[in-house]
Amino acid sequence: MDKKRSLLNVSVSIGFKFIIIILEILVRRFLIRYIGNEVNGLNSLYLSILDFLAIAELGVGSAITYCMYKPIVDGDKQKTAALYHLFRKLYFVIGAVIVIAGCAIMPLLPYLAKDYTDANVNLYLTFGLMLSSVAVTYLFSAKTSLINAYKDNYIVNIISSLGRIVQCGLQMLVLFLTGSFLWYLGCRIISSVLQWIATEITTRYKHSDIIKIKSSVDTETKKEVTKNVKAMFMHKIGGILVNTADSIIISSFIGIVILGKYSNYTSIVIAMTSILTLCFTPLTSVVGHMFVEEGRETAQKYCGVFHTLNFVLGMVFFLGYYAVADNLVSVLFGTDLELSKAVSFVITLNYFIQFMRQGCMLFRDATGTFYNDRWKPLFEGMINIGLSVLFVCVFPEDYKVVGVITATIITNLFICHIIEPYVLYKYAFRSDMKKYYVRNYAYILIFAAILAALNFSMVTIENHWLELLANGGIAVALAVVPCIIVIFLNRDFLNIMKSVLRKIFHRHTKTAVESNPVCQHENLKNDSETDSVEDDKDSDE
Repeated sequence: MDKKRSLLNVSVSIGFKFIIIILEILVRRFLIRYIGNEVNGLNSLYLSILDFLAIAELGVGSAITYCMYKPIVDGDKQKTAALYHLFRKLYFVIGAVIVIAGCAIMPLLPYLAKDYTDANVNLYLTFGLMLSSVAVTYLFSAKTSLINAYKDNYIVNIISSLGRIVQCGLQMLVLFLTGSFLWYLGCRIISSVLQWIATEITTRYKHSDIIKIKSSVDTETKKEVTKNVKAMFMHKIGGILVNTADSIIISSFIGIVILGKYSNYTSIVIAMTSILTLCFTPLTSVVGHMFVEEGRETAQKYCGVFHTLNFVLGMVFFLGYYAVADNLVSVLFGTDLELSKAVSFVITLNYFIQFMRQGCMLFRDATGTFYNDRWKPLFEGMINIGLSVLFVCVFPEDYKVVGVITATIITNLFICHIIEPYVLYKYAFRSDMKKYYVRNYAYILIFAAILAALNFSMVTIENHWLELLANGGIAVALAVVPCIIVIFLNRDFLNIMKSVLRKIFHRHTKTAVESNPVCQHENLKNDSETDSVEDDKDSDE
């Protein structure tokens, strides 16, 4: 496994992500302060709709990256170039489809945004601006996938992160000076154009040899690409129906005001989750190369390690989120924007359960087994929407949001967490998955039990910051013991940790010796003694 490239990809991603999270929280605060929570809810609805429209992408990005692994490893530039040019054409078509679909959905906006008149904005113009900012990204998506396929995810992260930083800076300036939602959305277009220019320059510098080759894919490769694209299309449907349906249903049945409050909570947990997933997502190409070069046994060992890492990270950070969520919303966005504790409880449980799929999905995408469970996401999405609509109608008024999220939890537990590991272990690892099931559901039960214990252990203090620190400390304390136990029960995890620590200690010792004059003198003395002994031996001979 290319550990240096993995570390570079992950560290660059996490470093930039921290900066972007802080900026996006400030942008949301400016949006609520200068325009209102109603527009904040409307903005969240637009993002959910555009996520839904992104179904037109058909999962081409993951299919591209997977298809390019083997020709890149083999040094086959002709085939790599042929795949690049094929996907470039596909992305142009996809962008056009998204624009057309977005225009078609505009007449439905008043029905999707309940109480939208409170926002006092032009629905069609504002949605059109956001749609344009997304359409621009498809002009350079093929080049982004090409860079990722060469394991240079850090380059893509630098470009996209700098673009987001510029966007956030411009949006805060515009909100402060004008208080205009139109100019706020215009900043998204500027950011997309800047990222397009930077990606074009970078790709032409690093991969001009690939871009210049005019080659077309053979019939067999087309069949493989078509198969993978169809499979990822199904996964895209499921992911969209699950992840975006909640916001659209809340907006349609409850209103954009509640959606605005709900999005404040989810923006914090999504920001945290996005940092945690950066420990996994940038490694897709690295794991893909490892699977091709080292085989399924090594991949299965690392899959178990990542699953344990899933639990440890999730236990610490999601318990911490639940402990401080209400305080953070009050401090960052306003005291009148809090939701009930029941809502934050199910949000926490839902995102932890989804996060526990990260390791499995990383190896699914890297090994190409997404084709084998292609029908699962469609079934998952339909069940989730059906349960969400049922629960939002049946649950009491104060618990309608809880009902929507509960539907997602049920869908994840009884569909995703069963089918995804089954397919990965059967088709990629060709191994029994029973141990994975036992370990996975044990992890979820442990987290749910400790989350409930945390709910009864939290303290109430008048000062928001003191309460935040106290409850955060309680959450970390409750997480420590189960994390230690789980780590010591996973031998592969321990072995890898020992190996990493051994290397760090060796480098530290070497650096200390080289930087210490006394040690350097001793080394020179030893070297001279060794040389004199060797000279004596030579003279004797």
